[in-house]
Amino acid sequence: MPAVPSSVIDPIWHQFESLIPPVIDQHPLGCHRPRVPDRIVFDKLVQVLVLGAAYVKIADSTCSATTIRRRRDEWIAAGIFTRLEQICLDGYDKMIGLELENLCVDGCIVKAPCGGAAAGRSPVDRGKQGTKRSLLVDGRGIPLGCVIAGANCHDSPLLAPTLEKFGRFGFDLPERITVHLDAGYDSRTTRNLLEGLGCDYIISKKGAPLQAGARWVVERTNSWHNRGFRKLHICTEVRTRVIDAFIALANAIIITRRLLAEAWTRYRWEGRPTRQP
Repeated sequence: MPAVPSSVIDPIWHQFESLIPPVIDQHPLGCHRPRVPDRIVFDKLVQVLVLGAAYVKIADSTCSATTIRRRRDEWIAAGIFTRLEQICLDGYDKMIGLELENLCVDGCIVKAPCGGAAAGRSPVDRGKQGTKRSLLVDGRGIPLGCVIAGANCHDSPLLAPTLEKFGRFGFDLPERITVHLDAGYDSRTTRNLLEGLGCDYIISKKGAPLQAGARWVVERTNSWHNRGFRKLHICTEVRTRVIDAFIALANAIIITRRLLAEAWTRYRWEGRPTRQP
């Protein structure tokens, strides 16, 4: 059984394949071992992301763990994962439409047992190593960007770099943007930042009873990350750029899955699944 349904992962692969730069064979005799197909390595990376297994556990006779890591690093250096995420966002915006008038930001702390550049003492896990993801989503919960830091970093300092991810859409933005935040951002510093950016804001009050609002979509997206992708739930990577690449790939899968689900009632296309995703 595939880690991700073929109706979701196949279109992602076709786009991913088009972004892979051509390989230049520099061997003087051209007699080295045949190159492992990119599709095999891509499927292995998806399994690592979804199952959270070690590379050596995923490796088999078709592809070694070393090949998976080496090809992963080549694709990260080429910026393929970030470009794939942006293409998925642009496709969703064109076909369904992103709700950029309402943005939500929230932090999520996960375990990081191997430590690394994006790990710190977790305040909710007895001081063990953890990583915090500061996630930006639109009004429907579509992930727009993510910033990672140590678990001991407060949410407020991460708000500015998280909102900077919104710059990926250029200048074609709504006139008024409302940012929805929880009580962890309830401070004058946060309000000054949002006022300086020209954004409206709705921030829950500290010490007040549970307040219903529009923030539930970011909580749902955090749940999609943690429940659907074991590698993000227990982060065993130590390099920040590798974590960012896996987050970008997870976001591409989430966006494509939501695009198929919402396009089901709006469009018909060749190869449309026989059952609703």
